[in-house]
Amino acid sequence: MKIHHSNKYQTANCNFHWLKKPILSGRYRSLLQDNGSLTKRLKQRYHDFSVNPAQVGYGKPFFDELALLNLAPRNVALMREVFLMGNHQAVVFAHSVLPRRILRGLWVGLGCLGNKPLGASLFGAPKVKRMALSYKKLAPQHPLYQRAMPGRGEKPTYLWARRSVFNLHGAKIMVTEVFLPQILL
Repeated sequence: MKIHHSNKYQTANCNFHWLKKPILSGRYRSLLQDNGSLTKRLKQRYHDFSVNPAQVGYGKPFFDELALLNLAPRNVALMREVFLMGNHQAVVFAHSVLPRRILRGLWVGLGCLGNKPLGASLFGAPKVKRMALSYKKLAPQHPLYQRAMPGRGEKPTYLWARRSVFNLHGAKIMVTEVFLPQILL
C-alpha cells in the first residue's frame, strides 16, 4: 500500500509551524509535555490497550517532515499510521515517518511492527535519543486532523498534537501523536 500526500498540503494552504510550548492547551498540557513513553502511560491508564494499524506504506513525507529528517523532496519513507486504543476506543492517532534508508541495520524491525507499539521499541533501546517535543493545534483542514478524525459526526474545533524526532547513531525517525478528545474522558 502506498500513502500519497497531496501537493496542496506542501504549500501555504496548510500552516506547518509547530510551537516549542503547548500554549493554552488546558487539560491536554500534562499529556503533551510528558517526555516519557506515551505507550507506557496509556498501558497504565487503560486495562485494555491496543494498537490498531490504519495505514502503512511508502509515500512522500510532508514538507516540514522532510526538513526535520534531512531528506530530499524526492525521498520516500515508510509512513505508519495507527490508532492507539484505550478500552476499545481510539484515544491517540500516531503518524510515524521512517526513511527507507534507515530500515536496515539498527532499525530493521521497525518496518514490520503490525499491531505492536512503536513506543516500546523506541523507549526500550537505551541508545535512542529523543529530540525536543514540538506542539501544534491542528485545524480541521490539516491532513493529520483529517486522518485522525475520519468519518462523519460531530468533530472538535481542533486537535492537539505533539511530535519529536528519535535518533539512533544519526538514523532519524519522526513520530507525531494526535490526541483525540476521548483521552480526556
